[in-house]
Amino acid sequence: MPRIKKKRPWLDYTAYLAVRTLVALSQMLTIRQSYALAKVLAWILYTVDKRHRQVGIENLGFAFGEQLDENQRDAIVRGVYLHFCRMIMEMLHLPRKIHLENWRNHVKLAGQGEILERLMNGEAMIFLTGHYGNWEMAGYLFGLYGYPTFSVARTLDNPYIEDYLRKFRERTGQHMIPKKGGYDQMLEVLQSGRVLSMLADQDAGPRGLFVDFFGRPASTHKAIALLAIEHKTPIVVGVARRIGHDFTYEIRCEEIIEPSELSGSNDDVRLLTQRYTSALERLIRQDPTQYLWLHRRWKHQPAPKKRKQAQALVAAES
Repeated sequence: MPRIKKKRPWLDYTAYLAVRTLVALSQMLTIRQSYALAKVLAWILYTVDKRHRQVGIENLGFAFGEQLDENQRDAIVRGVYLHFCRMIMEMLHLPRKIHLENWRNHVKLAGQGEILERLMNGEAMIFLTGHYGNWEMAGYLFGLYGYPTFSVARTLDNPYIEDYLRKFRERTGQHMIPKKGGYDQMLEVLQSGRVLSMLADQDAGPRGLFVDFFGRPASTHKAIALLAIEHKTPIVVGVARRIGHDFTYEIRCEEIIEPSELSGSNDDVRLLTQRYTSALERLIRQDPTQYLWLHRRWKHQPAPKKRKQAQALVAAES
């Protein structure tokens, strides 16, 4: 029987007040001062957050094996904490720091020509990224350019923080669609020729579709491929990747996958899912410190029989 989480409004509201206080304090600082604060927060989190630290080191072992020794894996995990603390600080400064007059000082575009042409033609697209770089920044920038995205996200358990985060995201140019119960809204977005944005690197549980990710079967949601195939919608795989040490990012399109390229076989969903997962892997390898190794991407593995089949498919494709 599933465990029912007890609701504690006072605890949720206390956490919300703590978040609002941190936001207010951070926005009073310069970006340089915020980076200094991020460095302190990253050290604290690395020190006290033993569970996620161990998950990160374990995941790096799955992904890179003997290519990285224990000290190298630990250094990457430290970099992950620092990157994401800096990312949070940048998001708090984003609406005041980047605008139409100066965005070129902070953002470099790579491989965006075809995407911009499709946007101007009003073509529906599915934008996919992962927990890599600054996935919030891309949504903000497309809204800034006049092409707001509709982003699918899981609703947070804390209703106060959820409402605050949703308003913040929508203020920076995005429209939010709940991951659970938002299917009709997703269809409406695609049918009206707009952009649907999703994170594509989350564990889908024991019934997910297992594809190769860093040489290991990873449970992946089928819904993205099913939507793309059914509605003949191209999938754009890209990231907002930090370059250098300052507030500078590269918005890179790694691959555009056209459903029309598929053969129409029963294996199309798996092939499409594998293609975008492989594209994300290529991007992550460019700088592993910008990927959220702290979440359990390989939490579920295929049953013994299915695992052998998955390994055989991985071997055949390598």
